[in-house]
Amino acid sequence: MPRRAATGAVRVVEVGLSLEHLLESLVTSEPFERLLLSRRRPISARAEAGEDFLIAGLAFALATPILAVTAGPHEADALGPALEAWLGSDRVAVLPAWEALPYEGISPSPEVAARRADAVARLRGAKGAFVVVAPALAAMQGLIPTLGVVPPLELAPGSELPPDALAGRLVELGYTRSDIVEHRGEFAVRGGVADIFPGTARRPVRLEYLGDEVESIREFVPSTQLSTKPVAIARVPPVRELVVDEDVRGRAEALVPEMTGRIRDSLQSLADGLHPEGAESLAPLLFDHLPTPAELLPDGSWVVLTQATRTQDRARAAFEEADALATALTWPGPPALRPLDGSLSTHVQLHLTEFTEGEPTGLASWGSAQGNAAELAKRLAELSAIGYRTVLTAAGHGSLNRIGEVIGDIAGMETAEASLRNGFVFAAAKLAVATEEDLFGSRRHTRTAPRFTKRRTDAVGDELQPGDYAVHRIHGVSRYAGITHRALAGSERDYLILEYAEGDKLYVPSDQVGMVARYMGGDAPRLHRMGGTDWARATGKVRKAVKDMAGELVRLYSVRMAVPGHAFGPDTPWQRELEDAFPHEETGDQLIAIDDVKRDMELPKPMDRLVCGDVGFGKTEIAVRAAFKAVMEGKQVAILVPTTLLAEQHFNTFSERFSPFPVKVAMLSRFVDPAQQRKVLEAAAKGTVDVVIGTHRIISGDVKFKDLGLLVVD
Repeated sequence: MPRRAATGAVRVVEVGLSLEHLLESLVTSEPFERLLLSRRRPISARAEAGEDFLIAGLAFALATPILAVTAGPHEADALGPALEAWLGSDRVAVLPAWEALPYEGISPSPEVAARRADAVARLRGAKGAFVVVAPALAAMQGLIPTLGVVPPLELAPGSELPPDALAGRLVELGYTRSDIVEHRGEFAVRGGVADIFPGTARRPVRLEYLGDEVESIREFVPSTQLSTKPVAIARVPPVRELVVDEDVRGRAEALVPEMTGRIRDSLQSLADGLHPEGAESLAPLLFDHLPTPAELLPDGSWVVLTQATRTQDRARAAFEEADALATALTWPGPPALRPLDGSLSTHVQLHLTEFTEGEPTGLASWGSAQGNAAELAKRLAELSAIGYRTVLTAAGHGSLNRIGEVIGDIAGMETAEASLRNGFVFAAAKLAVATEEDLFGSRRHTRTAPRFTKRRTDAVGDELQPGDYAVHRIHGVSRYAGITHRALAGSERDYLILEYAEGDKLYVPSDQVGMVARYMGGDAPRLHRMGGTDWARATGKVRKAVKDMAGELVRLYSVRMAVPGHAFGPDTPWQRELEDAFPHEETGDQLIAIDDVKRDMELPKPMDRLVCGDVGFGKTEIAVRAAFKAVMEGKQVAILVPTTLLAEQHFNTFSERFSPFPVKVAMLSRFVDPAQQRKVLEAAAKGTVDVVIGTHRIISGDVKFKDLGLLVVD
């Protein structure tokens, strides 16, 4: 199906890597100058919209690094790209928080550890305008003094680093050796080939050696293990926050006699040169002082709290929860978290709020026009007519074309590719910025993994009964002792109680129940010892047992993928409209499967992907989106189902989802009379039907497609 071209006369203006040229209108305005001269401490400012614009302007005007604190990780991940649109990606860093509280004995994931090290390293070396964005939890937590100090390993064709030496260096950086590299923080060495998935990279890289010299480096796709484009230089950052060097070993050894239980065992492991799970939690014991992110800022820097009231409330709740947990676990050292106000007290604070109090900034939202394309286009035209500089942003070329179709010709309108979520009207500088989401409505915030709820804890409680054997992904086999609910220091939380050998107990927070599963072995197992090596040895044996099978599967799949296939193009604007119209909230696994399927379709290889999930987990929606993507390319889709009832259900679902678009759906089953079946067969052969859903009838010899691009087997 041909893609629609833009018909509007919107002028596309090349703006380089950022929208920085617009910041001058902010920093020279009267409201901004009044804000800088305010003597209130902390400064409170009212901004209905444009927080990212204001923060970027502050860094631009002060020409110094600043810290922007958000309520949580989702807000930080949204603010980071928006600031990059104003300042450029080289002057913005996001410092993520750990996935667990500091006392819970769980190490940050390789990706989080690498991103934190990168953000801190960039903050330490920042000169001039720079913004580090941190959720409240990250802003309150002390940083390991060596974080960001260890430079990344840089590899390029021609580098002299033998595979064995490379493996040793990667282990020092915290990478785990694996048979097949699929996740960040893993590496594999097979003869003259080394695979590495750097902690901050989008895709892993494959190094091919000629002797001891790196001959070539290419990215590869984890799901297929097939190489793609060449890489000029690969940067491999550390994926651990705590580097176990001689200094750390000595500090740990000195503390061992003073401690007991799990903490003593972990310190002993550190003293022996190992890196036990949760070693980073011991940092307050190992170092005299852990600086907060604000302490790394130079003198004269500012700290900005976005959505100030909400951010402060979230920070207060997190601190109370951490303090209660430290008390419950009888934490023997100084606190790992500090109250937010205390963490920021050495710098000027700017509290941004949408409410009435505070200094006026003059930044107004689009109000009732937001999400109403016709009204917003009218407002933009009116502002442009009275001398406003009007700018429209969208995330990609396709979206910009779509904007041109919708708003038509507005004199002087500029458009730019930028990841801004919402725009604003700034009367003081006669500037109006609107985004794609302002035009078409905000996306539902479902593009990230869903949070665990109490129902998830209840599900684990239903699956496990006290006395059952359970397996913790990190600590191994234990005995489940039930769920306890604690209300400490005003903070309430559920914990799963796991009992280990020698009387050790592990309290698993309710938002980490995904780490625990019921033991499914046949015989009664032996309980593992926390901090011991039993679990590591057991998992090592399993990995070794499946190594040959995995290798054979990879070889078979590589042969199959050598056959050429059709590479579908990127998503069209209509694809996004279809997906935004989905009436339910996607699950994290569903979103991952959708992205994986689309990525497979865009490769020049045949797709062979298995999507597994229980009834009601959203497999049909994955098929709907894949089928629509194929149809947008002008291809036909066949959907094979086992029963006539399911064929009818799918026919109704696909017809309803595709009804706003020029997509024709047909069904082949015993519910369809012979005359109608003949019409469907003729339409499939001529290419006038896009999607055919049917039972085994669809694979009969008389069924021919003009250009079949996707087969879905349910």
